[in-house]
Amino acid sequence: MHAEPVKGFSRANGNQGDGRLPHDSGYTVGLDYLTRLGIHYHQFDNMDGVNSLAAENGYKNRDEVTVSPAAMGAAYEEKIQMFFNEHLHEDEEIRYIRDGVGYFDVRGKDDEWVRIRVEKGDLLILPPGIYHRFTTDLGNVRP
Repeated sequence: MHAEPVKGFSRANGNQGDGRLPHDSGYTVGLDYLTRLGIHYHQFDNMDGVNSLAAENGYKNRDEVTVSPAAMGAAYEEKIQMFFNEHLHEDEEIRYIRDGVGYFDVRGKDDEWVRIRVEKGDLLILPPGIYHRFTTDLGNVRP
């Protein structure tokens, strides 16, 4: 696990155009900002780190989803739009990216969007009650 993020996190340029594009505002926020939002970032080279984190935190349930037209068929466009609609959960949302690139947008302290680019090996833990949305980049991702 890296002490600092491999890539920068940035404020997103709202919801204009295709959500799968970077929408980088040019204003980078650090890992400390995400931590203040209650978001935990880890990077693991393989599932051993994920399994250790799960055991350490008592996580018992898992699901594996491949987000791609090939895996989801006719439901792909509907599902990707559902993921990109702003929503929140009553429980933590934990996502480990096994392959591909995607974006989590979260609401920041001043109600602005913060875009978190995730790629292979990244694990995010979003706290309960944080507004967020997810999309792939122009490729696909296997969270």
